[in-house]
Amino acid sequence: MSILSKPKKVVKSLKAQKNRIAIAQEQLKVLNQGPFETGKLPKFKKKLEEANQFPLRLKKLDVFQVNIGYMCNLVCEHCHVDAGPDRKEIMTTETMQQCLDAIKVSGASTIDITGGAPEMNSHFRWFIEEINKLGVKDIIVRSNLTIIVANKKYYDLPEFFKANNVHVISSLPCYTKENVDKQRGDGVFVDSIRVLKMLNEVGYGKEGTGLKLDLVYNPVGANLPGAQDSLQEDYKRELMELFGIEFNYLFTITNLPISRFLDFLLASDRYEEYMEKLITNFNPYAAEEVMCRDTISVSWDGNIYDCDFNQMLELKVASKSNHISTFNIEELAKREIIMSQHCYGCTSGAGSSCQGATV
Repeated sequence: MSILSKPKKVVKSLKAQKNRIAIAQEQLKVLNQGPFETGKLPKFKKKLEEANQFPLRLKKLDVFQVNIGYMCNLVCEHCHVDAGPDRKEIMTTETMQQCLDAIKVSGASTIDITGGAPEMNSHFRWFIEEINKLGVKDIIVRSNLTIIVANKKYYDLPEFFKANNVHVISSLPCYTKENVDKQRGDGVFVDSIRVLKMLNEVGYGKEGTGLKLDLVYNPVGANLPGAQDSLQEDYKRELMELFGIEFNYLFTITNLPISRFLDFLLASDRYEEYMEKLITNFNPYAAEEVMCRDTISVSWDGNIYDCDFNQMLELKVASKSNHISTFNIEELAKREIIMSQHCYGCTSGAGSSCQGATV
């Protein structure tokens, strides 16, 4: 099937627009006031207490997630990082080295590299190669796909990923052009398909190669994701029939009410409706498996968070070890996990994590 690229519409991040929702404290006000302040809706802590799940604590650190910069070539509507071309926050090699030192003693088996578009950090390849030297089980790179064809200096990334046995997880919120471009910008679907083919050509997503290519589905609008297994079947069928594309697994991720998605909910007057939907579908079994119980998130400047959503709300871990330069796994294991009402997004329905549904 032949499809032609269209010029991409580039817009500014909330931060560049000086939108109040770009300020973490303003987001937290929204999440803690209104229907939650009046008691119309129950706070997340109360739901956990009713389910005998409070407080949440780390079980065992397995996933060491590192956000190496908020810069991105896209400005997606749902982005909880508020990433974009105008974001200049980039992790330095000094902070990366501190992460490498922490990884050595952390016991984590999975290193999860994210952004923005993490590939836009000029030290990205060096960091991947250094992590590989540590012998960890799984190195994940979360790619928006389009960055690989955004500039010729990225064209060889599929080969680089293969050479370093990188596990590629790529966002593709739908298998239709209309829905992807609506959420991520004009022309994004075409470029995403092009890059998926490039990855397939070097062996990604192909049986027997060991090169893992997973896709991520985010719902369009104020909806919860459908069943992960059935959506995966649909994606595999449609992408193969239309484009001959193969991949391993599809992960469904619920849009959390923070940053740009929170701004969308407020602007469309659907915030309370969406929160009610999350609360109605609260699943105590999903609460037991939330990713903050086996994950930590390190920001571009080295601060440590319970998850990447807390990172965007500037809710650092409740521990003396709250910066990568003072990383101490024993201290982190003692802490209570910090939460707010956005946590309903991870515990609704089949649950949601960076690795998809949890139950």
